[in-house]
Amino acid sequence: MWWTGCTLTGDVYSRRLKNCDSLLPNYEAEPQTSAPPYVITVSFDQFEPGNEIQVTLEALKDAGFKGFNLQAREIEGDVPVGTFKITDPNTKGLECHNVTNSTVSHANSDVKQKITTTWIAPHDVRELQFISTVVQDLDKFWVGIQSKTLTAMHSESVNGTGKSKRKLMIELECNKF
Repeated sequence: MWWTGCTLTGDVYSRRLKNCDSLLPNYEAEPQTSAPPYVITVSFDQFEPGNEIQVTLEALKDAGFKGFNLQAREIEGDVPVGTFKITDPNTKGLECHNVTNSTVSHANSDVKQKITTTWIAPHDVRELQFISTVVQDLDKFWVGIQSKTLTAMHSESVNGTGKSKRKLMIELECNKF
């Protein structure tokens, strides 16, 4: 098993993490300090509670990875927020802090170039990032890979143009003259 405090079954790439919050695997090797050959991309950079965001963890060039753990966290936070809808057969959800699917992990140790999952935004979150530990092999892993920052929007302020309804109304009124 890779995580303590998280429910999962393990393989050689699913050893314990020190806890659900640290993202440090319980390996003898030290994390890599070089730039990670992986990126996390998201389908939107703003969200409302209940929105579904597509999150992709992808290897750059042919780096590949065998294991990973991915969470959404508030900026400066160390606890996962929101839940994942498991849609990729190479992924599985983990329970952290008694929240089912608050973390997504690998379902097998096959080499992967890319995984995509769906994250469901919770209430009462302002700004967040997705953060990941990625294991290339037992001796090589990166901790703390981050996505860009996502910002929560109030329902009144979200529309297809990215402008607030109030701003659009003002623009429409001004354009009448």
